[in-house]
Amino acid sequence: MRMHLEFRHLRTIKAIHDTGGLGRAADVLNITQSALSHQIKGLEEQAGVELFVRRSKPLKLSAAGVRLLRLAEQVLPQVAALEEEFAGLRSGKTGRLHIAIECHACFEWLFPVLEAFRHNWGDVDVDIRPGLSFEALPALGREEVDLVVSSDPDDLPGVTFVPLFDYEPVFLAAASNPLAAKPFVEAEDFRDQTLLTYPVDRSRLDVFTELLSPARVEPRAIRQVELTAVILMLVAADRGVAVLPDWVLREVRSNADYVTRPLTASGKSKRLYAAVRSDDVEKPYMAHVLKLMRTEPVKLQRR
Repeated sequence: MRMHLEFRHLRTIKAIHDTGGLGRAADVLNITQSALSHQIKGLEEQAGVELFVRRSKPLKLSAAGVRLLRLAEQVLPQVAALEEEFAGLRSGKTGRLHIAIECHACFEWLFPVLEAFRHNWGDVDVDIRPGLSFEALPALGREEVDLVVSSDPDDLPGVTFVPLFDYEPVFLAAASNPLAAKPFVEAEDFRDQTLLTYPVDRSRLDVFTELLSPARVEPRAIRQVELTAVILMLVAADRGVAVLPDWVLREVRSNADYVTRPLTASGKSKRLYAAVRSDDVEKPYMAHVLKLMRTEPVKLQRR
C-alpha cells in the first residue's frame, strides 16, 4: 500500500511531539481531538505501522513516528519559507530587478538610485547586466532582465517605455583648445579633433546620432575610453574632446581647465526611458525604482 502523505500529516506529527498530547496538539492545529485521532488512525493504516507508543504519558513517537518527525522537521520549514516568499511576491515586497543599460554614462546616476532603492527593498534581488547592452530589449522579452535603460523607445508588444528625464549632450574641451573661443560647436568643428568616446557602437553615442552622422562628418580620430574619469583627464590635457551628458559634467563646469559648449546654436535635448514589461509596471518595487530614476538624476543635473 502506498502512503498518501500530506503536509497536514507532517504538521500533525510535529504538533503531537511538541505538545506531548492529543488534546494540546488539537488546540495548536485548531481541530477537534476526535478529528485528530481519526487522522492519526488513517495515517497509521496507510503506513502499516504504529507511529506512537500507546499508553505513554506524555504521548511518545515510535521509531517509525520519529522517522516521520525528522521528515516534518526538514520539509515544513522549507514550505513555510516558500509560503513567505510567495506572500512577498503577491504583496510586491520581494522580486527581481535585473537591469540592462544601453547608456554607458548612466552608471553615474544609476548607482545613487540603487543605493536609495535598497534601503526600502532589501528583499528584491538587484543586479546590473551591462554585458546585455546591445541585445537588452530582446532580453527583456525573454525575461532575462527586468528593466532596460534606453534612449530609443520602440513599439514592442508587452513592453512599456516609461519616460525618465531629459538631458543635454554637452561638448567638453580643454580651455586651451581653439574651439573654446566659440559659443557653440557644430559638426564641422570635429573634423580636426580627436573625439574621446565610450567603447560602444556609435548608434549609442549622442555625438554621432544627434550631430555627426546626420551631417556625414568624421572626426580626425576616435579614441575609445572605458572610464569617465580618464576621459576628463585626457580632455584637460587637450588630448581630445568629448560629448557627454550634462549630469556627468556637473563637477567640471566650474573648473578652469575645461570649457563646456552646447551642440549647435540651439543645443540638443534627449530623453531617457525605462523599458519594462507591461505586467511589471505597477509592482510596488518597480514603481518605486522608476520614481527614483525620474528624480535622483535630476538632482545631479542641478548641482
